[in-house]
Amino acid sequence: MASTYPLEHESVTIFREYLRIPSVQPNVDYSECIKFLERQALRLGLPLKIYYMAPGKPVVIITWVGQKPELSSILLTSHMDVVPVYSEKWTHDPFSAHKDESGNIYARGAQDMKCVGIQYLETIRKYITENLKMKRTIHICFTPDEEIGGEFGMGTFVTTPEFAELNIGFALDEGIATPHEVFDVYYCERTSWNLTITCTGQTGHGSILHENTAGEKLQYIINKFMNWREYEKNKLNNSDLGPGDVTTINLTMINGGCQLNVVPTEISVTFDIRLAIDMDVEKMKKTVQEWCHNAGPGVYVKFKNNPIRVKPTAIDNSNPWWIAFKNECDKMDMKINTAIFPAGTDSKFMRNVGIPVLGFSPMNKTKTLLHDHNEFLNEKTFIRGLDIYYNIIKALTSV
Repeated sequence: MASTYPLEHESVTIFREYLRIPSVQPNVDYSECIKFLERQALRLGLPLKIYYMAPGKPVVIITWVGQKPELSSILLTSHMDVVPVYSEKWTHDPFSAHKDESGNIYARGAQDMKCVGIQYLETIRKYITENLKMKRTIHICFTPDEEIGGEFGMGTFVTTPEFAELNIGFALDEGIATPHEVFDVYYCERTSWNLTITCTGQTGHGSILHENTAGEKLQYIINKFMNWREYEKNKLNNSDLGPGDVTTINLTMINGGCQLNVVPTEISVTFDIRLAIDMDVEKMKKTVQEWCHNAGPGVYVKFKNNPIRVKPTAIDNSNPWWIAFKNECDKMDMKINTAIFPAGTDSKFMRNVGIPVLGFSPMNKTKTLLHDHNEFLNEKTFIRGLDIYYNIIKALTSV
């Protein structure tokens, strides 16, 4: 596909085309993404397969078979969906992929993470154009619904025979842009642990000081969680720890009440908690249950999921994939920092079935804007990312 912009890099044109597809949560229609990826597969001359984990939830796989297909393969994965936007807060239409005079490309998904998906494809295209041959098979994967947890995307896909047939030995997934020279490389992520606590109590007229009210119990519960939150904030602010090294606790929802002058019989509060990798989940469950007991009768907790702590990917000489990755970064004089991912990605599902994964997006000297207004990526940063992946992926296939 020739660029419609005479002075624009062909890969940038394709990137902007992908960004214009509004694959925004919730209730994403992935049909335009599939059409776009089918065109890219045709352009590369590679086969494309689609696996539906649920109705309307496609996982797209484009495969470049290596010279030794019996060896474990490399998975290059990215997600197709993006988070919602507040269009009135954007300087440019968030799905126009507007490029300003500085080369900044504004669009939802510019950083998170349509850039990476296109960089994977364009790297493979360059290999094919140069008639290079790789030892290992490479699968380029595009998943749905990562932004809402990935249950019917990678979360289900890793449990299927079709995934097992891919024979994945190692995977690359997303990272985060950094505003400085150093690139962050993620080898693990915290345990996502969401819970709702419901407080019940005496109802009655709003003009009376009733005993045993749901509000009093709610105050006790919130105080416990906010004290825990303050402890983690102090730990983060008074050390050299990164955002992924501490537990985060955030109150995200409160529900209850029916009328201004009626004391509610029930109020619930929901917390989004990301447990640091050294936290004992079972111990924390018992602590929360004890808080509920101490708050008074009629207080109970519902855990939204059954979190499983996933073993981190090794970042030492025991992991040949890490050695290959790091060696190529060193050759390119790239400064890298290994870290624990502060949020959640599809990586957890792959690590949970024993696949080593590194989270990496080649975006340094870039303001971190994932999920923010006016998300953008500069075209020079995007193009440099192509060169970085070119060297890293080639090295990984030779492990």
